[in-house]
Amino acid sequence: MKRLLGIEPERDIPEFAPYTFKSWFQKRGPRNEGKPQVMLWPDTFNDHLHPTTAQAAVEVLEHAGFQVMVPMHDMCCGRPLYDYGFLDQATVWLQDIVAKIRPQIRAGMSVVVLEPSCASVFREELPNLFPEDEDAIRLSRQTLLLSEFLDKQADYQPPKLKRKALVHGHCHHKAVMHMTAEESLLKKMELEFESLDSGCCGMAGGFGFEEGEHYEIAQKCGERVLLPKAREAQDDTLIITDGFSCREQIEQNTDRQGLHLAQVIQMALKEGEQGAAGPFPEKEYVNAPVTAMDHVKTAAILGLGALAIAGSIYMAAARITSVSQKRPNE
Repeated sequence: MKRLLGIEPERDIPEFAPYTFKSWFQKRGPRNEGKPQVMLWPDTFNDHLHPTTAQAAVEVLEHAGFQVMVPMHDMCCGRPLYDYGFLDQATVWLQDIVAKIRPQIRAGMSVVVLEPSCASVFREELPNLFPEDEDAIRLSRQTLLLSEFLDKQADYQPPKLKRKALVHGHCHHKAVMHMTAEESLLKKMELEFESLDSGCCGMAGGFGFEEGEHYEIAQKCGERVLLPKAREAQDDTLIITDGFSCREQIEQNTDRQGLHLAQVIQMALKEGEQGAAGPFPEKEYVNAPVTAMDHVKTAAILGLGALAIAGSIYMAAARITSVSQKRPNE
């Protein structure tokens, strides 16, 4: 699969979670009805790969006194399309998003986005592509990171968490939204944190997964500051970064995992100002729980996939053999 997709052999392919965030949210049912509403954007990373991040955000937003709304349509901000030059397709996807959440946009509902790269599409690319579309402009202005919404709009007083932490800013986070609101909240929590001058983590979406030179560049970027700092950190120090790519780079190159701000606040809500006890406090907050039935389903899917691939190879080989028998000189 790695050869087929052009993925560097040293990289691990991210695993799908046993459930999606949207399926969890639907089963959970509404909470805080009658309170001010806020939309939580179900980005692809946190919907399919790390639903615990979005679940933590729901818990935090509800603690702040809001009713969380989640659009259930299949939508993507189009960042990968935009990055690889498929602007026409990205434009179509963005138009679809604006159309599907138009009532909420016009009602002035804030849209909280957990993934900085997705937030930057709404904040920067959307008004550039649709400068005359009033609803696109509204969505751009109403899009906020979790830290921005809690610190600037909700005037949220977060719970205390008197721990040490390393903070790494995602590139889009630093360049477009800046780290001011994030650091303000962490200070209110009384976290003793170090903001790393780490530049880019190196992963940069799909870039760091690509075999050859891209992988090598990604590793050099990560090894400049971020990865050594993560390895040197005491095993009870929190590592905080909101970007999926950044957390993936840390997980694939160290024995640590990064936490999203939502999970850090969730930890304080659940466990008090000392947070999770013992080494690697992130482990109870990052990984989605997998049941025995989930393992069975995964094995069945992989087994069917292997059979399908084997069948395709067999059929291709049979066709080649047939052609070679008919044309022996070729």
